[in-house]
Amino acid sequence: MRLPFRSWVVLELLMNLACCCRSTIMGKLLSLLARDENSCCSAQQKYDIFLDFENAQPTESEMQLFDEVQIVLTEASDVLSDLKHYAGADQYIRAAINNPSAEQNALTWEALMPRIRTLRRFYFFSQKIAFVVPQILTEICSDDITPSLHLENQQALVKQFSEIIEFVLKFDEYKVYCRWQYFIIKLY
Repeated sequence: MRLPFRSWVVLELLMNLACCCRSTIMGKLLSLLARDENSCCSAQQKYDIFLDFENAQPTESEMQLFDEVQIVLTEASDVLSDLKHYAGADQYIRAAINNPSAEQNALTWEALMPRIRTLRRFYFFSQKIAFVVPQILTEICSDDITPSLHLENQQALVKQFSEIIEFVLKFDEYKVYCRWQYFIIKLY
């Protein structure tokens, strides 16, 4: 299993999820990835599953869902870029509160509108993520085949699911970083 470091972090997160929901299908699927024999998530038998995320291709039956999710993932990089460059409007809001006037209110409104549109875009993108994640999980955690066969046969969807989790981790990281920057700036 050759994965970049970030993917190992995602798999570790998934393993923690598996510990919490061990009795569910998803827990069974994720428990196959357990590396520690003493873990509560370790399967009784060790499975040798090769996850080739670099060359994973969707099957015919997965193609429609794969394409839907790929559209969402394509937009994810733009959302991360917008969040990384997001700047608050604290100074405009303070100025409008401290110096209430029609001119200051107009300046504040002009400064806030692009930020409101950005936040609105984040919200609507989160709705897209919330729509596709259950679809992916339904497909890769169904009861019709064993969890090991899901991992072997649906690697493209498993890869997309890990990319969504990676996006969520990066989004939270950038969000925390933005808050930290504002906190540091406010100290000075």
